Amino acid sequence: MSKGTAVIVGAGSGVSASLARQLAAKGYDLVLGARNTAKLSDLVAETNAKTVSLDGSDPAQMAAVFEALPSDLRVAIYNPSARVRGSVTELDPEAVRNAMEVTAFGAFLLGQQAAIRMAQNAGETKGTILFTGASAGVKGFANSAPFAMGKFAQRGLAQSMARELHPQGIHVAWVNIDGAIANPGRENDGSDRMLDPEALAVAYLQLIDQHRSAWSSEITLRPWVESF
Repeated sequence: MSKGTAVIVGAGSGVSASLARQLAAKGYDLVLGARNTAKLSDLVAETNAKTVSLDGSDPAQMAAVFEALPSDLRVAIYNPSARVRGSVTELDPEAVRNAMEVTAFGAFLLGQQAAIRMAQNAGETKGTILFTGASAGVKGFANSAPFAMGKFAQRGLAQSMARELHPQGIHVAWVNIDGAIANPGRENDGSDRMLDPEALAVAYLQLIDQHRSAWSSEITLRPWVESF
């Protein structure tokens, strides 16, 4: 029996692939959104997921994803972000605008659509919305202002949504990924300096399975060797 639908926007080969496999094993119907869905063919074969090609910062495209779900929405995860490096005096304003739209506005669009659908679910706990953050949402770094702007905005969104939606039975949390994630082409060298995507996925599943009497609204995940 299906546990409902889990939507992952920004699906790829890293933590989202690990999440997809673990969610499928738990019995969720999967919907994976990405700009390039061709890269997901192996993951689709493995998890029986449905794929949707979309720009996460486009309101109509995001709404369309949630209008055609195979079952009640129980999990929604937003992964995309855009990083533009450079001195604040030299950054292209349009590139900064795009970074904000991908990282922050797209997160809002997913959160809004997910909240609308989850509110219709039965039960005391109606669903979980998770945003994949970064340490840039806690502290700004030189020559990385657009990324900090997007992640700070995303973190504020998650905090506001948590205060609004937790009393309605919808769990919202922001996940601070503080470090580089190992993935195909960037494997862990054995030094534990990179986050294991399978371990990250376990942490996400723990958030999804938390009892509402002890919901986390924000967690930080970092390798034990990472400096604070």
